[in-house]
Amino acid sequence: MAVAWIFCSLVTLFWAAIGIVVPIFLPKRPNRGVFQLALILTAVTCWLFWLITYMTQMNPLIGPKLNKLTLLAVAQQWVRNHNKICH
Repeated sequence: MAVAWIFCSLVTLFWAAIGIVVPIFLPKRPNRGVFQLALILTAVTCWLFWLITYMTQMNPLIGPKLNKLTLLAVAQQWVRNHNKICH
């Protein structure tokens, strides 16, 4: 679980740098504000898109559809692994 928080923090820091630090160092031009706003909006939307995608993979709402034979095989394997771990 700690690795997930480290990864999330690194990605967040990356997009924060793109959205906060990079716009500060843009050269002075007539359209500097437009470029700054474009960078900030790009960073926010890319980070939000990544976050939503990452979170939906953590706890999916729809699982794989398995037939009865596959479900029985999975259940049997889980019981074997559980018995090996607990005993």
